[in-house]
Amino acid sequence: MAEAVLIDLSGLQLNAQKNCHETLLETLDGIHYHHAPKAKFLCIICCRNASKEKDGEYGLCELEAGNGFSRLAGKFETVSHPCLAASLYTIKQKIDEENLSCIKVIVPEHRKLLMKAYVGQLFTEVYKFEFEDLQGAWRDSLLKPSTGINVTTTQELEDIQHEIETYLRSLPALKGDLTIVTSPLIPDNFLHGFTTRTGGISSVPTLSSLNLFSSSKRRDPKVVVQENVRRLANAAGFNAEKFYRIKTDHASEVWVMGKKEPESYDGIVTNQRGVTITALGADCIPIVFADPVKKACGVAHSGRCVNHLRFSEFAIQGGYLIGIDVNCIALW
Repeated sequence: MAEAVLIDLSGLQLNAQKNCHETLLETLDGIHYHHAPKAKFLCIICCRNASKEKDGEYGLCELEAGNGFSRLAGKFETVSHPCLAASLYTIKQKIDEENLSCIKVIVPEHRKLLMKAYVGQLFTEVYKFEFEDLQGAWRDSLLKPSTGINVTTTQELEDIQHEIETYLRSLPALKGDLTIVTSPLIPDNFLHGFTTRTGGISSVPTLSSLNLFSSSKRRDPKVVVQENVRRLANAAGFNAEKFYRIKTDHASEVWVMGKKEPESYDGIVTNQRGVTITALGADCIPIVFADPVKKACGVAHSGRCVNHLRFSEFAIQGGYLIGIDVNCIALW
């Protein structure tokens, strides 16, 4: 049973010559009657830019002020933004606040591929989606689908990605400013720092706003984490395209950049210029070390299952492979 029900009315045009708004109201009443006992969140999506007047037709957004739609106020929440990316991300935030995962989307058939493309970008595998056709709402041609909305080409998918990225860039930082803490022990010729939990856009209650890790098993999608990395790169002054994270396994594997990359590793060492390496941590300790003589550096995630000092030894031993001198290392 769906925990959240989303009804997409953005792509519909109503025939002004027919009493079609009553048909739509009856359909929405039926959806509410069927889902309200179990669903904790029922929402109507009505993107404003999808309601363009045509001869003999009017968009759904005009119905909000009349034609009986006021009676739905206590039954559905309405989300209306200029773009679908903004509407869906607003809905995602509400769903995350309630910790809901099972979502039914009732959508006109001609918009299903479009909706799935947005969902694929903004949600992860934590959420279970079911799509249902809104055919019953526009029987007898009372509701006319707007023309040509579909996702079939690479260009259209790129346009959707661009719309999502543009919207996420417009969002304000959450929970405070982005802060980078540096160490007086690390030489100035190494661009380095430790982030705090603030300054990003991640809104999932269980995560920090500057979350830098995405996974299919977590609620923060890759596109949100990418925006956090972009903001961090702008603040710190590095190239976000050359940003490498550890692949945490709470073990002792170290990746020496330039050699074969292991499937998982809790440390990275490198002497390559222009790359940024990072060790992520929650309740574990991230470590940074640098050799100003050999101009090499490394990061390590010192997990719960490995003694912190012992893992530092493993990471430094990896550094030996690129000539790091233990006597020259600054560690923080």
